[in-house]
Amino acid sequence: MAGAPARSATSQSGKMKKDESFLGKLGGTLVRKKKSKEVSDLHEEGKNAINTPMLPSGTEIHPEDTMLEENAERNMLDPTSRENPKFKDLQRVLIDWINNELEEDRIIVKGLEEDCYDGQVLQKLFEKLSGRKLNVAEVTQSEIGQKQKLQTVLEAVNELLRPHGWSIEWSVDSIHAKNLVAIVYLLVALAMHYLAPIRLPEHVSVQVVVVKKREGILQTSHVTKELTSTTEYFLKMIISCFSERDAFDTLLDHAPDKLNVVKKSLITFVNKHLNKLNLEVTELESQFADGVYLVLLMGLLENYFVPLYNFFLTPENFEQKVHNVAFAFELMQDGGLKKPKARPEDVVNLNLKSTLRVLYNLFTNYKNSE
Repeated sequence: MAGAPARSATSQSGKMKKDESFLGKLGGTLVRKKKSKEVSDLHEEGKNAINTPMLPSGTEIHPEDTMLEENAERNMLDPTSRENPKFKDLQRVLIDWINNELEEDRIIVKGLEEDCYDGQVLQKLFEKLSGRKLNVAEVTQSEIGQKQKLQTVLEAVNELLRPHGWSIEWSVDSIHAKNLVAIVYLLVALAMHYLAPIRLPEHVSVQVVVVKKREGILQTSHVTKELTSTTEYFLKMIISCFSERDAFDTLLDHAPDKLNVVKKSLITFVNKHLNKLNLEVTELESQFADGVYLVLLMGLLENYFVPLYNFFLTPENFEQKVHNVAFAFELMQDGGLKKPKARPEDVVNLNLKSTLRVLYNLFTNYKNSE
């Protein structure tokens, strides 16, 4: 009986050693795994440090950016541009516009990146603006479903905008990746095409960091993206949205705010040349009605002096004013322009639409003249 406890102690001792051995092995395995992870993390950190030596300070690199295939590239907004007050103002204007358009659908957009990437808001906005119903699923949660919806929406948008000279600066992948620049480009194009009752800030540009992979190394560069331009550019795009026949009818009847943009741009154009004679235009309707400024403007645009005996410098009646405008029309045709569709009598009678047509015809043909 005395030996029994000894065998029990020996057995317990052996068990403890076995347990210690097992824990040791387990601990060793855990340590090795931890060290292996640390080595892997260190390797990844080193690779990223080597691959991104030229990135601007503050630029956020996502893991997928370091996993680019050879010769592939990815764009990202420079952090300084994201804080640009004019860029923020442009986003605010676009968000307010979308919310006003989609108020009946009870859709509230708070941020362009998070609310536009899946195609739902863009679908509703395009359907509201165009009056077309797109054949897409109403709600899609999967990435594949969202991209399919975006594909349908963007195909319809591109089909609408491309014939009017818009550069397509967006894609399914860029929108779904929450590329803010691509989203803003798209919304600006839609707003201008449909004459949105908003005032877009002019001269809004942002810096975009372009990351490219060459021979396994990430290379970066900065590219300036112009999101909105001048009133002159707005004028061209606004008019291009309509046929020549109905453009000014639509502006006068349905988009008075855009009409002011057109008038401002045309006034800037004519004054650029009339200022050479110390002349200044402030009212398009009245100051071209007697034909004098039209004749002088044609001489400046074509770089010749118009003899004073060919027109009435101070017309005293309706007939003399009509003569001046008709003579200006002849000078336009001599310069290679088509005969204006407006009648001289309409211009003399202060018909704004006719005057705008005549001046826009000059603008399109002489906008680059010095």
